[in-house]
Amino acid sequence: MKSVRVPAYAKVNLRLDVLGRRADSYHELRTIFQAISLHDTLELQAAREPGIELLIAGNSELAGEPGTDNLVYRAIHQLGREIGLQHGVRAVLTKRVPVGRGLGGGSSDAAAALLGLLHLTGKRIDAARLLEIAAALGADVPFFLHGGRALGIGRGDEIYPLPDAPRRHLLVVSPHEIAVPTKDAYQWLSEELTNSAAPTKLMRFCALCWSPQGGVLSNDFEAAVFPRYPRLATIKRELLQQGAAEASLAGSGSAVFGVYQHPAKARRAARAFPKDQVFLCSTLSRAEYRRKMGGRDLV
Repeated sequence: MKSVRVPAYAKVNLRLDVLGRRADSYHELRTIFQAISLHDTLELQAAREPGIELLIAGNSELAGEPGTDNLVYRAIHQLGREIGLQHGVRAVLTKRVPVGRGLGGGSSDAAAALLGLLHLTGKRIDAARLLEIAAALGADVPFFLHGGRALGIGRGDEIYPLPDAPRRHLLVVSPHEIAVPTKDAYQWLSEELTNSAAPTKLMRFCALCWSPQGGVLSNDFEAAVFPRYPRLATIKRELLQQGAAEASLAGSGSAVFGVYQHPAKARRAARAFPKDQVFLCSTLSRAEYRRKMGGRDLV
């Protein structure tokens, strides 16, 4: 039976500004997403029996138990209904990106499932409709249909590709004992953080996001998360002490990443975190992202 293999790349947020709470109870964001080379792998195979079979390889605890609530399952189910899928699908997800760390692993898995199913079936779907399905699955999912560097507004689900910045080497540090649920991180954001100086923040953000150098790392969640998890602030300081040009919380946490111009410096810095899970990776341009996704048509 025909099968396809799709990488599901992680992301970091180069900037993440929270401008305020919206009428629909979500927060209005301005963020710059950046795809990185750390990834899960999803293999889809056509099956004679109807239905969706999902297996999680590697460490199933990284993604929860396979089932109908899993984002890969939901993505295959929703898109399958849209394109009139006539056969079953067997999906094997090999996890490497840790969850609850702000790296977008689950959202990337969902986007990989959407693109992989289209490739498996040879079907096509209007790009706008594909983005609608992606956004319904999760706010970060639309970004992973683009890759590279991109501006996210609204809930982060309205995506505008940005010029690629020069390649950077990253050391991602994920402490084993800390996972930050996104819902909790938003609850911790103070009214002062979400509402004060929003116009000034927006002007500063717009000026920086078009910088060919990628701007300066900034993440509003640090003010809410670091006081509750001082260990994460310590990791950021240690990354800077170990030669990182910049360091920041990844998304809403709890991974922290440092940016290095040379991979050797990142490798040396990794030795300072023997008790943590560490990943050496690099940023991916949009062209690289498309190529590594097998040249599949992205939106």
